[in-house]
This record gives sequence, structure tokens and C-alpha cells, in this order.
Amino acid sequence: MDEDFRKLLTTYSAMRSVVRVPDHDPKYKICILASKQDHCLVDLLHQWQEGRLPVDITCVISNHDRGPNTHVSRFLERHGIPYHYLQTTNTDKREGEILELVQNTDFLVLARYMQLLSGDFLKSYGKDVINIHHGLLPSFKGGKPSKQAFDAGVKLIGATSHFVTQELDAGPIIEQMVARVSHRDNLQSFVQKSENLEKQCLTKAIKSYCELRVLPYEDNKTVVF
Repeated sequence: MDEDFRKLLTTYSAMRSVVRVPDHDPKYKICILASKQDHCLVDLLHQWQEGRLPVDITCVISNHDRGPNTHVSRFLERHGIPYHYLQTTNTDKREGEILELVQNTDFLVLARYMQLLSGDFLKSYGKDVINIHHGLLPSFKGGKPSKQAFDAGVKLIGATSHFVTQELDAGPIIEQMVARVSHRDNLQSFVQKSENLEKQCLTKAIKSYCELRVLPYEDNKTVVF
């Protein structure tokens, strides 16, 4: 086994190797960062509750104040998961406070977190960060990209989950999913299909990462096992 791992390290120019036995090793500790949109966050919480995600959620951080009586707030309180509301501005992304809150995590998940993490933050954190975004980029940017795509008659929609790097939405890709839409779809069903893809894609990416079936390596690529 030692010789096999040495060959893998050489092949992929890896700095280190990690061996995990899922049935015996402790679960990964993660923090979920989210903004106003709930669909990815809620899906991850429900997947975790049902035991379908091999993780422990240490906390949820958001730049959106959900208040005490929302579905998410009640769920987190019921399960003892801390919720941290950190109001951000163009000049203060509260990254120092986020770093303090995520020190004991194994990786971070951006569940539609609409704030850019700086290179300094990524370097200071020093661990992997997984992001999800819809497949309407780069053609439809800015506000209401789903409406832009719907109005343009887009027939294929998708979602991409990737590792976060300093370059916006350009990190190594973990998972991608696509689905067809048609003239029978209205804007509501178009958006719902897009959000469903995002949820499924993010969950699949997290599972693949936790099972060590996908790892980042040099030249902005990933290794898939």
C-alpha cells in the first residue's frame, strides 16, 4: 500500500495523501455559507437530517438576516446548529469574523453565498471551499439571470459545482448537471428546474469530495476516482 500511494503522489504531484475509512473515521466538519436564496441551504439541511450527507454542520453563516421565525431558523435552533448573521458591505466582507467561526472545519460550502471570498481569506483558511452556481453564466450576468435566459428562449440549463479559487467561478470543476426546458415551461417552472439542478449538483459534489472520489491538484484541474 505504501508503494501504491507513493506512485499516486508522484503521478499527480501531490503534496500529501489522505487515507480515510468512512465507516470508522469521524465525519467531515463543514460550515455552510448562504445569502438570501434558501433552496440549496434548505436541501443540504434536510439531506443532513436524513443522514444522506457524511458531514457534521458546525454552523451556518449568512449576510442575510432570516429572523427567528423562519423555517431555516427554526430548523437550526431545533438541531442546535448556530446561525451567524454577518451584515456585509462593499468595503467590509466580515472575512476576519468568518475565519474565526470556521477554524475547526474541514471544508466550507457556499450554498448560493453571493459574496466573493478574497485571496487573502482563501490563503488564511488554507482548506478547500466548494461553490455552486447556475449554468447560465457567462451569457446571462447581473440581476435575474433566469428571467434573461427564459426571455431569450434558452432550452438547456445547468449547474456547476467547483472548488473556489481567487479567479471568479474558475476553480477546478467537481460536478456538472444539465436539463432541458421547452416552450411549455413558464418562468416559474424554468426557475424551479434550475434550482433543482443546483441542489442536486451541490449535494453530489459534496458526497464525491467526502468519499475522496474527487480531489484538486495543480494546473486548475481535478482528479476523479
